[in-house]
Amino acid sequence: MTTDPGSTIRVMQSLGAPRPTTNPYNKMLDEALGATEGLTRLRFSWGTALFGRYDAFHWHWPEAKLHGSTWWKSTGKFLLTTALVFRHRLSRRIAVVRTVHNIELPDDNAPRLWLLRFIDRHTDYRIVINETTPLPPGTPHSLILHGHYRDWYAKFPSAERVPGRLGSFGGVRRYKGLEGFIDAYAEAVTTEPTLSLKIGGRPSTPDLGDDLRTRTAGLPGVELHLDFLSDAELVQLATSSDLIVLAYRFMHNSGSVLAALSMARPVLVPRNEANEALAREVGAEWVLMYDGDLDAAAVVEAWRAASALTGSPISPDASGRMPAPRTGTRSVRPSRSNARRRARRRLRAPPGAAGP
Repeated sequence: MTTDPGSTIRVMQSLGAPRPTTNPYNKMLDEALGATEGLTRLRFSWGTALFGRYDAFHWHWPEAKLHGSTWWKSTGKFLLTTALVFRHRLSRRIAVVRTVHNIELPDDNAPRLWLLRFIDRHTDYRIVINETTPLPPGTPHSLILHGHYRDWYAKFPSAERVPGRLGSFGGVRRYKGLEGFIDAYAEAVTTEPTLSLKIGGRPSTPDLGDDLRTRTAGLPGVELHLDFLSDAELVQLATSSDLIVLAYRFMHNSGSVLAALSMARPVLVPRNEANEALAREVGAEWVLMYDGDLDAAAVVEAWRAASALTGSPISPDASGRMPAPRTGTRSVRPSRSNARRRARRRLRAPPGAAGP
């Protein structure tokens, strides 16, 4: 690789080729990178990651590389990821860029947490997609706001709105607080019988799915779709709802929030710095917040506010955000500049010190 500004760089993403179950963020990023001039997009594979030639490696959700469907597959993935990280660490050629999706480490064992901290310490450049993401002073980074999904979802037919419907969608995880939302709904529906609830998304474990079925058994107006939602099904769920409720125990960057807003549906989310910033950006009437644990009063109050808004000719203000494919193209710039910086450093190194 040369330092010629017009030269092509080879960038490997930590994401593999999109599948039918891949979320739109990853799909649009993949398409944008594939269409970017001056860049060779490399989709992740272990062989190329460990032994292939590339100029930059771009991490997204590194914790996803550490788990398999069995303990021995998880052990193998941990060892492979460790080898990959040390290849990057010892190389004088490969720039490491990371998009910061989450700011808290996952609940995991000590070896995996050690490796995730190691990845973080030895990242050359970070991309933050939220203006409230905390970084140590002096950390090289760029702010590229998470793009909206209006164009992506516009190609799917909308549903007729069901008055009183509350919706929730996305992969079902413990930290997303669906249990607390269901308990709040159970109380709320006793005072507002017109309320109904539809939840869509694949549970992370069979036990979690069973727990949700048990909690909703006997509750009026509940519909569960505990499986992967296609884009068309997600649009049907969101647009049929008065309000999308995302009762995460911790929320910083949420594609589900932006997806709902892209379909002109108000959201109810926990109050925090990131969501307050989003409310100022798109309009406080679209980002409704609650404090502490979600309860029936907060659900009813938010639904009443949202039902007056849903279906109106106004929509959230997305003027500060580009369509998601364009944000993917912008994310190339840090990879390009950091790869060139590595190249210049290599050219200045003494003979025999280039590294792998």
